[in-house]
Amino acid sequence: MVSVGTIVWLSSELMFFAALFAAYFSIRSVSPELWSQQTDLLNVPFATANTTILVLSSFACQFGVFAAERGQVKRSGSLWQVKGWGLREWFILTYVMGSIFIGGQALEYVELVHHGVTISSTAYGSVFYLTTGFHGIHVIGGLLAFLFVLGRTYMTRKFTHEQAVSAIVVSYYWHFVDVVWIALFAAIYLIQ
Repeated sequence: MVSVGTIVWLSSELMFFAALFAAYFSIRSVSPELWSQQTDLLNVPFATANTTILVLSSFACQFGVFAAERGQVKRSGSLWQVKGWGLREWFILTYVMGSIFIGGQALEYVELVHHGVTISSTAYGSVFYLTTGFHGIHVIGGLLAFLFVLGRTYMTRKFTHEQAVSAIVVSYYWHFVDVVWIALFAAIYLIQ
C-alpha cells in the first residue's frame, strides 16, 4: 500500500511540474528575445556535469535497492570492494551525490545573480528560479528521506521487510526527481 500511495502522490507531483513547464514555455513564447539574451549566461558544461552526477546517483540508489531486496543492509568486506556494498553504502553515496548536485545548483545561482539574473529581474529569471528552485527543494526532500532510511537501519538490530519497502519507496521518489531534472535540463539548457 505504501508503494501505491507513493506512486499516486508522485502523480500529483508530476502535475505540479507540468504546470511549471507550461509556465516556462508560455512565457518563453511571448518573449523569445529575452530568452536568447538570458540563456547565453547559462554555464551549460557545468550544468551538464552536475546533471551527470544526479543521474549517476539514481544508479547508486538502485544498487542500494537491490541490496535491500537481498536483505543486505551493510557491506560484506572492505569499503573498497564495491560489489560487497549494502544498502547503507549505496544510499550514503547517493546522498553525497545529491548533495553535490545541490551545491552545484547553488554555485550556478550565485553566478547568475552576479550577472544580474534574479527571480525579480526578468520573466526569464522568474521561471528559471521557480522551476529549478522547486526541483532543488524536491532533491533536498529526497536527501532527508535518505537520512531517514539510513537512520532506521542504524537504530534497529535487524533489517526488516518494512525497512526494505521504505528504501524502495524512497528510490521511487529519487528516480522521479532525476527524471524531472532530465526534462528540466533539456528544456532550460539544451533547447535554448
